[in-house]
Amino acid sequence: MSVDLALYLVTDAVIATRAGHRLPDLVAAAVAGGVTAVQVREKHAPARAFLDTVLAVAAATPPHVPVIVNDRVDVYLAARAAGAAVSGVHLGQSDLPASIARTLIGPEGIIGVSVSTDAEMREASAHADYLGIGPFRATSTKPDAAHPLGAGATGRLADVSTLPVVAIGGITATDAAVLRAAGVSGIAVVSAICGAADPSAAAVALRSAWEAGR
Repeated sequence: MSVDLALYLVTDAVIATRAGHRLPDLVAAAVAGGVTAVQVREKHAPARAFLDTVLAVAAATPPHVPVIVNDRVDVYLAARAAGAAVSGVHLGQSDLPASIARTLIGPEGIIGVSVSTDAEMREASAHADYLGIGPFRATSTKPDAAHPLGAGATGRLADVSTLPVVAIGGITATDAAVLRAAGVSGIAVVSAICGAADPSAAAVALRSAWEAGR
């Protein structure tokens, strides 16, 4: 299943709250500004609280924008059972293997996998729909991430990937043209939108920078 990765928002409720935003309202504003996909990520929330967040975000997101659940296949399945329009899951290297996730969510669900090496890319590619390459640079939202790749390594991985790739990790609007030239299919951001005073305007700036990099 294909997904438009051009501007991919990864949520962080803590950052959003500090900036004065309710997460569903922030997501709706960001989508209005040009976000093309939303990943709901809550690393430390209990399953029930995470499910409630996913349901609220899905309700605030228009049908043409896929909502992806970070890590938790069980929460994705629960959200689907509750009638939410969630589209798939995004998996890290310590989560369920993509092969098992595919069996659980079926052929129609979107699966994304985070990778930072050729070996991780090869393992994920057989069962994923897209790959998240990163971190582009060090970021406070994921302090345990691998060593920053920079534009060179990001571009090399994008070039050899058989799947669409989205770059993530400390990305700002000024990086969009460089990353597009490097061959990625889109940019993923957390703080650049979740921590913005005006999430819609932040999304407009990021999407405009991406489109200008054609």
